[in-house]
Amino acid sequence: MKQSVFITVVIVVALVVSAFVYFGVFGNPANFKTPDKTTPANIMGAIYLGGPIVIALLALSIMVITFTVERQLSLSKAKGKGPIEPFLKKVQSSLLEGDIDGAIAECDKQKGSIANIIRQGLDRYQMLAGSGMDSDERLREVQSAIEEAMMLEVPLLERNLVVLSTIASVSVLIGLFGTVVGMIRSFQALATAGTPNAAELSAGISEALINTAGGLFGAIVGTIAYNYFVTKVGNITYMIDEATYNMLQILSLKGKK
Repeated sequence: MKQSVFITVVIVVALVVSAFVYFGVFGNPANFKTPDKTTPANIMGAIYLGGPIVIALLALSIMVITFTVERQLSLSKAKGKGPIEPFLKKVQSSLLEGDIDGAIAECDKQKGSIANIIRQGLDRYQMLAGSGMDSDERLREVQSAIEEAMMLEVPLLERNLVVLSTIASVSVLIGLFGTVVGMIRSFQALATAGTPNAAELSAGISEALINTAGGLFGAIVGTIAYNYFVTKVGNITYMIDEATYNMLQILSLKGKK
């Protein structure tokens, strides 16, 4: 529920900001040589000639930047307060010494997804210490607790990645739509009787190129961000698998002594 509300708010704010920028900034009369806003005096005026589709492209650009920043902050938080490798070494050292409480304390200090998953397994292991279960049964319960924790943590790591991928795809299509609309205006100017209207012709070409550039910007940023975060999530899940496997191996050895 919170996630859908967040996405909705981002979309609405992006559209409002984009409309304000389009009409208030790019559409400022100072950006044009003529009062009818057909001859741009600078790049902002040229962007305004891209037409209303520019608003959608601006909104998509704002959204892709917002979700990129959100994913970066979330994944940084998921790693925890410090470097992962020293944390895992401390946990393994505590487990080898039989200090389960020390390993849990390290998880509490580190926080983050990896620490939460390891702590969940260690809590289950401690809880079953006096249950009369044999070593193998306790390890199966610990593995079950780890899998449950991963089912909760991994979706949080992958959140909004589909949104980034969708924005990258949609941005290209909207940019292409704007390009086609601009070219239609250009050919209409050429089809008029007599000498083609140079202002209308240039406006159509400008609209086509501006929308193409806007669509490509959203697609490039969205694609790069999506692939970067997919790789980052993959690395984190790999470290989680390695850490939990090593933890289970150590607990297995300790249980057989």
